[in-house]
Amino acid sequence: MKTGNLPDKSRTQYIFNTALAAVGAQIGCITLFIVFAALFIGRWLDQLLGTKPVFLIILILSSAPLALVITFKVAMRAVNRIPNQRSSDMQTHSQKEEETSE
Repeated sequence: MKTGNLPDKSRTQYIFNTALAAVGAQIGCITLFIVFAALFIGRWLDQLLGTKPVFLIILILSSAPLALVITFKVAMRAVNRIPNQRSSDMQTHSQKEEETSE
């Protein structure tokens, strides 16, 4: 969708929604990578050491907290990159109030 013919507010919302979708996709891919890495490494270690499901179970269970921590860090980094639209809206609103009170 082209954003050239959208009003400024709709264009901003479209860009914001696209950024949120990109962050969601990034988090999903990272989580899948962590789980599959734990699966394959666990199977490989169990096969190498002859301990059938031990390493597989340990790595799969430990991949969940790791994925949560990485998800949190990626999400917080994305949130910090988003310009604070709300504070700029509040500044504009307070400037309009000052102009009308004069």
